[in-house]
Amino acid sequence: MAAPNALLVMGVSGSGKSTIGTLLASQLGWKFYDADDYHPEENRMKMGKGIPLNDQDRIPWLCNLHDILQRDVASGQHVILACSALKKVYRDILIQGKDGAPLKCDESGKEEKLAEVKLLVVHLTGSFEVISGRLLKRKGHFMSPELLQSQFDTLEPPSAPENFIQISVDKNLSEIIATIIETLK
Repeated sequence: MAAPNALLVMGVSGSGKSTIGTLLASQLGWKFYDADDYHPEENRMKMGKGIPLNDQDRIPWLCNLHDILQRDVASGQHVILACSALKKVYRDILIQGKDGAPLKCDESGKEEKLAEVKLLVVHLTGSFEVISGRLLKRKGHFMSPELLQSQFDTLEPPSAPENFIQISVDKNLSEIIATIIETLK
């Protein structure tokens, strides 16, 4: 596969996606997006009440994130997205959009090939105990710690043919960042 032009930092809530994505973006000079910033208010309210999101809640949000990745990659920008992306179908939507179509019709009806999002998935892994301990220390986030078990239950870790690496959250931040940068070389 050609060098990635987009990184997805994924994992359950509390695995460190935003922290690692922000640090990576500043070191690499890539643009950073936190998927949480793009949740509609209804999703935030639902999670704040401890109600897990379902696919109907997530798919429009994932399509919006796909459009952002597509737009930036098409303009030559490298992108890092911090997003739980717990299921393979969610990661597929991020890469290909809802219909899996790399083609878009312009106003004249001609099909135009879109820039390909070449994604490297960075899966941050950790035990329920370690991650729940982190969540309990976190203040002011809309994600209720009670939802963590539902995230672990939903999680479909990346597997071939996905382009991915797995990194334990037990490593320190500099080790995690170094591993990701080394993988990009």
